[in-house]
Amino acid sequence: MLFHVLYLIAIVAEAMTAALAAGRRSMDWVGVCLLGCITALGGGSVRDVLLGHYPLSWVQHPYYLAVTAGAALLTIAIARIMHRLRHVFLVLDAIGLVVFTVIGCNIAFELGLPVLIVIMSGMITGCVGGVLRDVLCNDVPLLFRSELYASVSVVAGGIYVGGLAAGLPHDPVMIAAMAVGLTLRLLAIRYGWNMPKFVYTQDWH
Repeated sequence: MLFHVLYLIAIVAEAMTAALAAGRRSMDWVGVCLLGCITALGGGSVRDVLLGHYPLSWVQHPYYLAVTAGAALLTIAIARIMHRLRHVFLVLDAIGLVVFTVIGCNIAFELGLPVLIVIMSGMITGCVGGVLRDVLCNDVPLLFRSELYASVSVVAGGIYVGGLAAGLPHDPVMIAAMAVGLTLRLLAIRYGWNMPKFVYTQDWH
């Protein structure tokens, strides 16, 4: 039950941050709703398509679409005060990342897939929604920049899968994986930790 509540909080937060991105691109209300739904549910949808896991989550639970579209529309109404909630949404986004990661890993794990695929499934679930948002907004995706984001997902997924493979109880392993991932992401935000960048400026001509 708690995990499901965290999932709903995560998709609402993702939809609202996507709505702000849509607003910065002067999208109409339909665009705001679509971007919110794609960002919140896109990672899980891409995962399910790649793994052949059907039905998709929002097909099985259509109210997810209503929740994410409603959250996006609510953002339009409260946009003027959203900047005051920036730190709250950074925390919620970090929670969403680790929750989505564990969900993705769990689905691939139940399908009996190899460990590498399980961890990749978690990363796809946690990160691809944001990639779709950035691509649709014509931005360089956060995943491909230097922030610790995908790497946090990999660490959380690795802990989750490693714990289950070692035969440890599911709930403590899940909590530990989410706690480590959340802590790492929040520390990266607080102290500006980044991955090394590749900078190439040499002209070939």
